[in-house]
Amino acid sequence: MKTIQTYSIKKEKTDFPAKKITTSKESELFMRQFWSHDIDVFESFFLLLMNRNNTTTGYVKISQGGITGTVVDIKIIAKYVLDNLACSCIIAHNHPSGNLQPSSADLSITQKIKDILNILDCKLIDHLILTNESYYSFADESIL
Repeated sequence: MKTIQTYSIKKEKTDFPAKKITTSKESELFMRQFWSHDIDVFESFFLLLMNRNNTTTGYVKISQGGITGTVVDIKIIAKYVLDNLACSCIIAHNHPSGNLQPSSADLSITQKIKDILNILDCKLIDHLILTNESYYSFADESIL
């Protein structure tokens, strides 16, 4: 008979700031800290993980591309959501061009991510597009 080994989940203490996110402006300000001076050079995609109370528990850079796009692998997003037992999350990427309008690819990937996260019982709270000067919130525009 084969023995099944079980594992317990343990939280490691980190210096990651736990902050309750209640508005798109709060999420925009929180997410900006992950971009350095390259917000207008490279397109990058980040995932912010949160608990049931919408308090931040972690983040991860999903990808970094060039000046016109980056590749987003939904399986990697799902892995981090499951590994962290996230109940909700926010995704964000930047547009180095300064254009705040979501592209058709932005709309498509957002819907795919939302659908996968729903299966995992994790709510996609928002998708932000950041530029050097401003931001666009999918939630504020009722796209989610």
